[in-house]
Amino acid sequence: MPVTPRSPAPGPSLPGPVYWAEYAWIGGTVEPGTVIETAGGRITAVRTGAPAPPPGAEPLRGLTVPGLANAHSHAFHRALRGTVQIGSGTFWTWRRVMYSVADRLTPESYFALARAVYAEMALAGITAVGEFHYLHHAPGGAPYEDPNAMGHALMAAAAEAGVRITLLDTCYLASGLLSARRGGALDRHQLRFGDGSAAAWAERAAALRPPGDHARVGAAIHSVRAVPAAELGAVADWARERDAPLHVHLSEQPAENDACLAVHGRTPTRLLADHGVLGPRTTAVHATHLTDDDIALLGDSGTRVCMCPTTERDLADGIGPAAALTRAGSPLCLGSDSHAVIDLLEEARAMELDERLRTRARGHWTASQLLRSATEFGQAAIGWPEAGRLEAGRLADFATVALDTVRTAGPPPRLGAETAVFAATAADVRHTVVGGRHVVRDGVHRSVPDVPAALAEAIQQGAAR
Repeated sequence: MPVTPRSPAPGPSLPGPVYWAEYAWIGGTVEPGTVIETAGGRITAVRTGAPAPPPGAEPLRGLTVPGLANAHSHAFHRALRGTVQIGSGTFWTWRRVMYSVADRLTPESYFALARAVYAEMALAGITAVGEFHYLHHAPGGAPYEDPNAMGHALMAAAAEAGVRITLLDTCYLASGLLSARRGGALDRHQLRFGDGSAAAWAERAAALRPPGDHARVGAAIHSVRAVPAAELGAVADWARERDAPLHVHLSEQPAENDACLAVHGRTPTRLLADHGVLGPRTTAVHATHLTDDDIALLGDSGTRVCMCPTTERDLADGIGPAAALTRAGSPLCLGSDSHAVIDLLEEARAMELDERLRTRARGHWTASQLLRSATEFGQAAIGWPEAGRLEAGRLADFATVALDTVRTAGPPPRLGAETAVFAATAADVRHTVVGGRHVVRDGVHRSVPDVPAALAEAIQQGAAR
């Protein structure tokens, strides 16, 4: 594992390349022939109406969109793909298999796995990831010599894979709800997740130092199951003092709601509101089983919501009230969560299609609105508000979706956004640029040339431990 990982973005004084996008999605409109000039990792100019690449420009054939943001990731869950599809079960039986994978990871093996996972994300057009990180200590709960060894492994892995990362360092203190002040003792699998108290979590998290300008640090409350109510405010205060993003799993399972009502006499959303957790800096993940009052609390506070449709359907969690949350005022973003698939275009399309199944009506969001959730809203949710648009001054992070594959060929280019969202997959991403630097060119990752082999090796080595 490298000690000093490189940043994917060039230094502020370095000039960057010029790109010519055959088509570019700008302000909700598909513009043909767009020149994107970069310097110092940022876009310095965007000019439309260029019928051919100017001399020296790198051509991007297809539809170029702002870099996709994966707002909710657990990198080690990628090792579960396929293995958890045997038989039936519930979220809770799936969780037992997940714990068995977590038990085997070390900083070195986690670096190798996360490097391959983040490279898979880059191939899918993802330029930034929010890593919901709670795998802190060694098995049994003893800290590593570097108490943040696992977090540093993730940030180093992102640098090697060429993507930005927000390490959402997660407070995880209890195995379940017992009382307002106390939760259940962590079981043997969960011991490596916990710090003992929110104060101890905050002390360790404060020592995290991003190793380059590709990385930022935020905070997370695992859930109201895992953080007693008396400790919630301390985590929220930590994020507020640093103006850092704060994420929280919310009402993913009815059992969480039932336990919260039994112990606190209120829903998880109301409990978070009463302890100062909600607000524009906060992103609630899943938000699947909400009351009308919950939806109003989230919307009125400007709390963001991250939907993870492929995971929610894979785990049979249910279909969240995404359209109602939009109407209430909550900006929606998207995440691949357990990585049943890593495909933000599929997450965007699934949000609309799931709502169609639930309501038996079509057209809840336009393709442009769904793309905005996958780009601008996601980038803001994980603390990269300067990304997410193709305009001067923004980070030079973008991806190009081919419009001439067996999935995307046929529609006129002016419907490029509709084609990308409702027909394309991650396999149609041809280019990914981060900080003005080509990370994926013509479908090949430039620093991890054989991503499938890297994934297979990392997962097999982890399984052998």
